[in-house]
Amino acid sequence: MTQTTNNSTQGPARHTTLVIGGTGKTGRRVAEKLGAQGRPVRIGSRSGAPAFDWNEPAGWPAALEGVDRVYVTYYPDLGFPGAAEQVGAFAEAAVAAGARRLVLLSGRGEESAQRAEEALKASGADWTVVRASWFNQNFDEGFFLEPVLAGEIALPTADAVEPFIDTDDIADVVVAALGDERHIGRTYELSGPRLLGFSDIAAELSKATGREIAYVPVSDGEYRAVLRENGLPEEFADLFTLILDGRNAHLAGGVREVLGREPRDFADFARETAATGVWDVRS
Repeated sequence: MTQTTNNSTQGPARHTTLVIGGTGKTGRRVAEKLGAQGRPVRIGSRSGAPAFDWNEPAGWPAALEGVDRVYVTYYPDLGFPGAAEQVGAFAEAAVAAGARRLVLLSGRGEESAQRAEEALKASGADWTVVRASWFNQNFDEGFFLEPVLAGEIALPTADAVEPFIDTDDIADVVVAALGDERHIGRTYELSGPRLLGFSDIAAELSKATGREIAYVPVSDGEYRAVLRENGLPEEFADLFTLILDGRNAHLAGGVREVLGREPRDFADFARETAATGVWDVRS
């Protein structure tokens, strides 16, 4: 069970970690792993106590009280307009509050995300940057879940490939970075063990679920229209350009470098996730 703190009753508690996005894909796992080690955790979310909201800087000092390290994730994405400025302002507030140890989740090959990285570094924090590929868990906890259930993944990615990574691997790297000073000032690029196109992903999901799941290439314009129809930011479509130009079409060794083991394969993720029933289609 995750151990949480409430400094209004306990007073300042050093070695408490604020996990921003502590209910999200990586944050939830980081919080659970820290809690399992007996390390105090505060969940940074709008529903947290105290609440944390990227758009409400006035609430940041309360979330940072008694905290000496932070796992920083940004929603919806570091590549979105204004992200670098908000991350930089938060990092300055964290350092001023005594939370110098910051580990930032970033994206591979994203120039706009790198601006946020530099803003965080400029705060004077003891920083680590973790740049990750696309998550396996996007297919069972994220925006690809509904297409998988529908049996059709329609995306503007053509034949491009990506080394999808498991969020448990990311969380293990983050926990190691938060607890070991040898990772200060380091940037780690994380990927899964092989390159996969979305047609390969569909084939692995079909094998794991026992039903046909197809990948259907669509144009950028068609995909943007779908985003608009569903009330989602069109900037999500921009993320696919990172796959299309091949900048991330290579493996990275960050998991092995930090943890001394290989990252989890998508096929293992698909098989184990299918067994949970999350992809079962019920009439």
